[in-house]
Amino acid sequence: MLAHRVADIRAAEAALAASLPDGALMQRAATGLAVACAQRLGRVYGAPVVLLVGAGNNGADALWAGAALARRGAAVTAVLVGDPVADALAALRAAGGRVGAPAALEVADLVVDGLVGIGGRGPLRAEAAALAVAGDDVVAVDVPSGVDADTGVVAGAAVRAGLTVTFGTSKPGLHVGEGRRCAGRVQLVDIGLTPFLGPPAAQLLDDQEAALALPRHGAESDKYRRGVVGVAAGSSTYGGAAVLACGGALQAGAGLVRFAGAPLPAGLVREAWPEVVVTEARGEQVLRAGRVQAWVLGPGLGTGDEAAAGVRAVLSQDVPVLVDADALTVCAAHPQWLRERTAPTLLTPHDGEFNRFGRPVGPDRVGAAQALADDLGVTVLLKGDATVIAAPGTVPWINTTGSSLLATAGSGDVLAGAAGALLAQGLDAPTAAAVAAHLHGRSGQLSGAGGSTTAQRLLQAWPRALDRLALGHSGVWESR
Repeated sequence: MLAHRVADIRAAEAALAASLPDGALMQRAATGLAVACAQRLGRVYGAPVVLLVGAGNNGADALWAGAALARRGAAVTAVLVGDPVADALAALRAAGGRVGAPAALEVADLVVDGLVGIGGRGPLRAEAAALAVAGDDVVAVDVPSGVDADTGVVAGAAVRAGLTVTFGTSKPGLHVGEGRRCAGRVQLVDIGLTPFLGPPAAQLLDDQEAALALPRHGAESDKYRRGVVGVAAGSSTYGGAAVLACGGALQAGAGLVRFAGAPLPAGLVREAWPEVVVTEARGEQVLRAGRVQAWVLGPGLGTGDEAAAGVRAVLSQDVPVLVDADALTVCAAHPQWLRERTAPTLLTPHDGEFNRFGRPVGPDRVGAAQALADDLGVTVLLKGDATVIAAPGTVPWINTTGSSLLATAGSGDVLAGAAGALLAQGLDAPTAAAVAAHLHGRSGQLSGAGGSTTAQRLLQAWPRALDRLALGHSGVWESR
């Protein structure tokens, strides 16, 4: 699925509308909305439906869809905020719908949010804010009212929908930040906009696309052709980070994992993963681990002079390098080490680590990740419940499989190891990051019994997530 910014959507809508009879574009949108609402209701006849109607085209879409539902026997009531589009309101009344008061919400089986559309910015006005409903029975038209369609920012009250029916293309704000939590499930209605759209602002990886991107290994493959990953991680304080990063690399299909680190994490890795080749080394001596096809650098490494020497040494290698955790802190103090590299580099920061590079994340997560990627000449995986992946010259990815389940100690170490394994298996950095983030989220869903998980359970679930993805069993996943 692609997502476009509002300005580009407006231009495409104008071009498409100019090629159609008057009102045809709105009718396409309203028909798709009505079908989605009918599916949500199940039984349309006699069902009480409330439309929250603003003054713009978003409210008109709701009114036209309400007229279609009323013709099928639904009891449709419109609650008006401002002056609605006149012909749309007339159509609702002609179909048997009526205008009513907010009290109608108390008995509604379905609420359709048409207060404010994709052009809305800043807080809702008081009258609309008072109608900022929430619930699984709420269907938002194009974007939940109160959500910035470009960024996902919510500046005050906002509708929280169970379903958002969006038209023509998706919008970044439905998939990142607070907007993601307001949108519920997102359903795209094709209105013929695609030929008129320019480059997208973001793209979303689905199960089928992730499966197609997985590395393929033929009968001639051996452990070296399946990818050799070097892991420079762990310290006397954070030995478990090394274990988890190595585990992530193994579970993501690396043919061979070489670990280089201090004695304590080296011993823990030997005990947990006897198949890993372990070298006790510190600082620049981590390169003694041997030849690799990609490095995972930083989980639990520390930030002292010795750790910094190891970071510098690994970054000097002409192979892909994933930079995580403590190595990010070191690199934030030495950004030129990243700019000097010619081989692929993947940074995997959370917000706090990202901010150390002097570019606060701010409200526009997609834009922030892209700006840092362009500045440093690297790929950036900005962690969050909706992870953003950006790289110079490419369309950013938004991963939608994540959730708060993944906010657990060691989860990022697993992700780093897995993404490093995909780099070693030949995926380019943006694709490796997007596929790893997608599987990370799916593993969280599979391991999150009781509403929580652990890094070790993520590791155990990873092969099942891989199998289900490869076999195309998309229907087994929990809905977000």
